[in-house]
Amino acid sequence: MKDSTRPDSSMRLLSNVVPLHEEAFVFDAMLQGWRNQQLSRGLNRQGIDTRIGLIRRFTLFCERSPWQWTATDLEDFTVHLTSRGKPLARSTVRSYHGVVRAFCAYLTDGRYEWMMECEARFGSAPQQICHDWNTTVHLLEYEGRAQRRALTFEELEAFFSCADQRVDLIVATGKKGGLAALRDAQIFKTVYAFGLRRAEVLGLDTADLRPNPAAPRFESFGAVQVRWGKGSRGSGPKRRTVLTVPEFDWAIEGLQQWVEQGRSRFATTKPTSDGRALWPTERGTRVSDRYLAQRFAEIRDEAGLPPELSLHCLRHTYITNLIEWGYSEKFVQDQVGHLYASTTAIYTSVGDDYKNRVIAQALSRIYGSSHATS
Repeated sequence: MKDSTRPDSSMRLLSNVVPLHEEAFVFDAMLQGWRNQQLSRGLNRQGIDTRIGLIRRFTLFCERSPWQWTATDLEDFTVHLTSRGKPLARSTVRSYHGVVRAFCAYLTDGRYEWMMECEARFGSAPQQICHDWNTTVHLLEYEGRAQRRALTFEELEAFFSCADQRVDLIVATGKKGGLAALRDAQIFKTVYAFGLRRAEVLGLDTADLRPNPAAPRFESFGAVQVRWGKGSRGSGPKRRTVLTVPEFDWAIEGLQQWVEQGRSRFATTKPTSDGRALWPTERGTRVSDRYLAQRFAEIRDEAGLPPELSLHCLRHTYITNLIEWGYSEKFVQDQVGHLYASTTAIYTSVGDDYKNRVIAQALSRIYGSSHATS
């Protein structure tokens, strides 16, 4: 139980200060207290700022203070969000509901005394306005755009051929940017060859390229040490080691060429340079997330591929291909850094060739080889 003689810092501030605008003062104290609670849980500061910003936005929409909110306010806010020209995705609306629910849970928790304080000051207390009948529930494992999928082998070939041709064209015309185009092409190949997220590939240093004693033929490129993996709520970046699989030996050749010949030609000795970065820019900085997404879109469009394909689809394709090639689900799960096998299954969309091979094997096993063709 909380010692009532030692209220939290926000409560002490309320008791020690006589505000000119009491409602605004109490609301700010609530937000500060909620911020402290989230910091104590070890949550990311940027995420905390985003959640607090949403609560301020919701309060402006309601034109009422938290101790006056009702369930109808949340429903009106949701209709507002989903009725605009470009309505929010279902997953985004659900995350907004989760933020409002969490803030209301903090205010209505007796250990923080906000209900008693608001009742004494304003004659009304905060309540939980989110319930099962007015919030978006999580019914499906995957709620992203249905068009998002893995690339076919033909699409992969078209994309990487276009990326390589950009390099040849720039070099042939004598324009600047050939080295950057070479770097970009190799980044995309690395994303696909190791199933990496954007932050993971952009955070790589040269020291993250490691040998694998079980695969000496790949020399210093037998594994990639990922240090900026996606963390769980309240945790920092997760680390994992992604092993090189032999089906991607073609990408390893390009990566070795980049490290030994291409990278050193960038300005890695500038004062602003991060000399460890695997993918430096002409200014000596790291390639940005936004730049990489834009460059992918340019190459995708030049290759005539569908616009719904994003950089993250290369990671989808990696997972799909490993399953098609017969790697175990546990191996694939560890390679891509998923906590649960069900998450890996979301990204798996095996092709018709693979499914036909499975059916052919089943026919052969049950009815004999004369009933199946592989």
